[in-house]
Amino acid sequence: MLHYTAYKAENNSKKWITFVHGAGGSSSIWFNQVRYFKAYFNIILIDLRGHGKSDNSPEGLNYSFELIINDLIQVLDHQKINKSHFVGISLGSILIQKMMQTHPDRIEKIGLGGAIINLNIQSRILMFLGKLTQSILPFIWIYTFFAYVIMPYKNHRKSRALFIREAKKLSENEFRKWYKLTARLLPTLERIRKQEVRIPTLYIMGNQDYMFLPFVKKIVKIHSCSTLLTLQKSGHVVNIDQPEQFNNGLLRFLLASD
Repeated sequence: MLHYTAYKAENNSKKWITFVHGAGGSSSIWFNQVRYFKAYFNIILIDLRGHGKSDNSPEGLNYSFELIINDLIQVLDHQKINKSHFVGISLGSILIQKMMQTHPDRIEKIGLGGAIINLNIQSRILMFLGKLTQSILPFIWIYTFFAYVIMPYKNHRKSRALFIREAKKLSENEFRKWYKLTARLLPTLERIRKQEVRIPTLYIMGNQDYMFLPFVKKIVKIHSCSTLLTLQKSGHVVNIDQPEQFNNGLLRFLLASD
């Protein structure tokens, strides 16, 4: 089972929030959220396969979105959590949106930071370059290059450095397993966009997240249960760039009556 950490709510709430990090990160990226949200909710922080303190997978195992979703569900079942709010960043946002299709009964509300719902030309070129070079270059070189392209500005320095530091803990083999998932990314995102969102969803995006914000703006106009909160002076990893704005906006959304 995946490594996870659980925190009990200080107000004895029965509600849960499950936090899901992005590719190359770990549950440590949520340190600003734990202190804030445990006053209101029980919290589960999960390390995805090969990330953080979770074990690497057996040699030869091919990853799929279904496999990763089942990992998350296993943690909920182990903690006897029937339903939880879900909050994700970057790749975590894709996993949660995929879970919305397969296990909607396990989800209350959704908060998606740095949400990925489509890929622009730059991100498709990045994927192609990564595919060409992953067998000849150390993966941390590839990941570092990606981090600077996705989070290019000076005020992204903290989030960029944190993700590069956490990525260094990944093994080369784990990186390749996760990178193979990109072959299924476009069709997965297309199915996500086509399905009407029935669960209340808040997209929290940085105004400098130039790769992914334009697509989120389009989707919230189509899906009636979705809303967008855009944070100023923030890039892709909004919960680190602007933690106070992120926390306050997410809390208002989670506590609001439907």
